[in-house]
Amino acid sequence: MSNKISTIITVFERSPDRGRGLARDMPVRWALEEVGEPYEVRLVSFEAMKEPAHRARQPFGQIPTYERGDLVLFESGAIVFHIAEHYRRLLPDDPNARARAIAWMFSALNTVEPPIINRGVHEPWCEQRRPLVEEGIRDRLGDLSARLGDADWLEGAFSAGDLMMVSVLRRLHASGILNEYPNLHTYVRRGEARPAFKRAFDAQLAVFTAASGG
Repeated sequence: MSNKISTIITVFERSPDRGRGLARDMPVRWALEEVGEPYEVRLVSFEAMKEPAHRARQPFGQIPTYERGDLVLFESGAIVFHIAEHYRRLLPDDPNARARAIAWMFSALNTVEPPIINRGVHEPWCEQRRPLVEEGIRDRLGDLSARLGDADWLEGAFSAGDLMMVSVLRRLHASGILNEYPNLHTYVRRGEARPAFKRAFDAQLAVFTAASGG
């Protein structure tokens, strides 16, 4: 590996999403691609994630982590926020617009994502609750759709808020629910069409393909 590369992120050695780009390293990869920062990946198995070496970087034994110089970070939202602040390319210059973009980052992870994650839990008791969970998802999407309207992005130009929101909404592709909100469906496809997203997606897919012997 090149000595010039000083950013390292940890990713699944064998991702459970089978290369669909839904693992938590994907928004971090995307953010790094957006700002043009080269990075290396440290592959970790499920077993290695629970070992002391990895827990020193991520106390809960998860991915991703981010290392650059003396800085070690965990939690995908915190990492993307750091990248956006450090490189000044994923947050607006206007202070108020910048604050709103950050708020969208938090809302993606704290308001929109939880019911979507709940829908993906496959347990017998979850099946009984699925209609209620999907109603909650539709409530969130309806509000988000109304706020986005016919705009391309949530706060003018593409920002870290959009990056996190698109990353969360992509989890609904297989459900068909996103298709009920045409502007959100187009919004997600617009994010996925960004060259930086495509580079990030291809990079994570290559890891899965290699691990699978493809």
